[in-house]
Amino acid sequence: MSNTLSKAAPAAAAVKPAPMSVFERWLTVWVFLCIVAGIALGQMLPGPVQAIGRMEVAKVNLPVGLLIWVMVIPMLLKVDFGSLHQVRHHWRGIGVTLFVNWAVKPFSMALLGWVFVRHVFAPYLPAAQLDSYVAGLILLAAAPCTAMVFVWSRLTNGHPLFTLSQVALNDTIMVFAFAPIVALLLGLSAITVPWDTLVTSVVLYIVIPVIAAQLWRKALLKRGQAAFDAALARIGPWSITALLATLVLLFAFQGEAILRQPLVIAMLAVPILIQVFFNSALAYWLNRRLGESHSVACPSALIGASNFFELAVAAAISLFGFESGAALATVVGVLIEVPVMLLVVRVVNRSKGWYEAGAHG
Repeated sequence: MSNTLSKAAPAAAAVKPAPMSVFERWLTVWVFLCIVAGIALGQMLPGPVQAIGRMEVAKVNLPVGLLIWVMVIPMLLKVDFGSLHQVRHHWRGIGVTLFVNWAVKPFSMALLGWVFVRHVFAPYLPAAQLDSYVAGLILLAAAPCTAMVFVWSRLTNGHPLFTLSQVALNDTIMVFAFAPIVALLLGLSAITVPWDTLVTSVVLYIVIPVIAAQLWRKALLKRGQAAFDAALARIGPWSITALLATLVLLFAFQGEAILRQPLVIAMLAVPILIQVFFNSALAYWLNRRLGESHSVACPSALIGASNFFELAVAAAISLFGFESGAALATVVGVLIEVPVMLLVVRVVNRSKGWYEAGAHG
């Protein structure tokens, strides 16, 4: 085992991500500003905003589709599918990750959506949008985090190679499992979704970006690790900029509904918050029971708590449209992602002594 660890050390250093930037740390502030800008844009320039909304081919909005690619591809550049062989070194942590991400998270969110949207908050939400809100929550939970988990892992001194391995494995599974799980849960929630639109979303927002990112990654690495790191640093801001531009458009369409019922965002945040805390605590506890190291338990717990919200936003817009409750529900996930995940990071860091005292080898 010591030989394995010593060989892995240089590789771990190579994949160690940078700390969270100031821009990322204050993402919630930028999202709030996008809400204000988008609502103002929709009220002042309704004609041009509606014209953008009509730029569709096969139910895919072309400006948003382009923004999604700009958003997702730079993030997928960080994923090394060649690291999948590393999973055997931490099979217990990987097992917990897969169990929470694919067997618990989407189904628990569907349950929470049913409880809160269809029952607890139903009298206060627009009746015509209840199904759409539930659909958005399901889309959010069915897409495990791809990019931001590198940041969360870094803030908890998580094992870099384990983080990389679980992201690569999750992305591989997502190509095949995202559409069936979403279709199953939407069906159980009595929401009709055309399969062709769902499969098109998977191809457009998962398969094509993964292939493009891996080809680009290979080309960059041929020029050396330094050139690859420099390229990542250069194109990193593209993702957040594209995300914020998408949110401005989204809120330009959603503005009227938000102005009428501003508490909708707070009500949709409740099941998302419960899901984050439940899944992170479950994964953290399971890793402790199975005797995994704290450096593995942290990224395992954090990937189960956070979401690939870029994919969720894209799929919601593609399936239900800009003005849908589904699109708004996924945006609420973006809105609360950073502050909530920073809280989870703080909890796992402060509980390290408790974790290591009770881990069973």
